[in-house]
Amino acid sequence: MVSKNQIKLIRSLQQKKYRKQHELFIAEGAKVIQELINSNYELVNVFVTENIFTEVIGAKRIEITASDLEKITALKTANNCLAVFKIPSEKTYSTEGLLVALDDVRDPGNLGTILRLCDWFGITNLICSEDTVDIYNPKVVQATMGSIARVNVSYVNLPQFLQSYTHPIFGTFMDGENIYKDKLPNQGIIVMGNEANGISAEIENLCTRRIAIPRFGNLQVTESLNVATATAIILSEFKRSDV
Repeated sequence: MVSKNQIKLIRSLQQKKYRKQHELFIAEGAKVIQELINSNYELVNVFVTENIFTEVIGAKRIEITASDLEKITALKTANNCLAVFKIPSEKTYSTEGLLVALDDVRDPGNLGTILRLCDWFGITNLICSEDTVDIYNPKVVQATMGSIARVNVSYVNLPQFLQSYTHPIFGTFMDGENIYKDKLPNQGIIVMGNEANGISAEIENLCTRRIAIPRFGNLQVTESLNVATATAIILSEFKRSDV
């Protein structure tokens, strides 16, 4: 059974200020929760409506009704489980190898998908501007499908970070160099911009290389690609040289 205080706490964790205050976040869905349990994230409680996560013993595993799960879910349609985890201390990041930086990416689905892409392509450090959506937003956690357990995400003052960065800074622009015609290194940082406005002027001035995905349509009128889709194409091209 879930208490009224637990319901109040869990519902509050849908907001960033309460996640920060309590240093807790929620995850939903058996795959995501299992990935987090198997990682270094510390489980506080898992609430289940079915006989799952039986390896979690004692008071941490709480069986509840479907109607109670509806009261605490952040999803439109409740799953069969919800877990509360502690937010870990931010890890130090490495500037070696290939990194991805996000400049004011606001959509939770985009951030979650980009984090999955980083996991897929072996990018271990994702650098986010301070105004990028919170990685522990429930919709972001859901969209990562467990990759949140394997990619180190850091929130920084992005202009300051790039000013001190000593490797190539690749900015993604419509008028950049064709990524299919250029030799791409395995050392540097790829900056992806805001969904509506792209890379900000301040960050643009810090980019040392301008790259672009060329349009092949006959009319050449498509305005832009979704930022997560663009990230997938660009990472694939950068990593192609490693094969």
